[in-house]
Amino acid sequence: MLKMFSTQLSGLFKRIQDKEELAMEDSARLLSQAAFGSGRIYIFATKEMNAVAYEATESQEPLINASVWTASNQLDDILETDRFLIVSRYSTDAEAIELGKFLSEKSIPFAAISTDNQADDEDSLANLADIHIDLKLTKGLLPDEEGNRFGYPASMAGLFVYYGIKFTIEEILAEYE
Repeated sequence: MLKMFSTQLSGLFKRIQDKEELAMEDSARLLSQAAFGSGRIYIFATKEMNAVAYEATESQEPLINASVWTASNQLDDILETDRFLIVSRYSTDAEAIELGKFLSEKSIPFAAISTDNQADDEDSLANLADIHIDLKLTKGLLPDEEGNRFGYPASMAGLFVYYGIKFTIEEILAEYE
């Protein structure tokens, strides 16, 4: 089972890399604006996607100028030099959409990572974000005996995308040192 999961996970990472590489680079450029200026890179994540927020701020190699944004933060504290990365399982997550709408109204640029499960919906995170990275994870990776799917590695896919963005930010910052 683990070998099958590993194969499927590798395929998912390859699909993300092939289809979303430009969006990851654009996200890095957008977030780098905060690192160059006096802004912060705020990361707002929902549910299991908090793994990305904590990796960016509490890991051995944290992202420069990054902070976790929670619902308890004051929206009035956001500066125009700040940038956001919103991470959710699906593009229809209500908390993520609420913050995305606020940021859009205030013209604060943000990137988002989620599976785009409602491309037509105006309130979709994919439509609100300046840059959206689709995790392309619409169902579990493994089949069970009844034909259902399980093994939904949303946080692993989110971390893969995060590292793609992080490495690009570091390359951008190194060019300007």
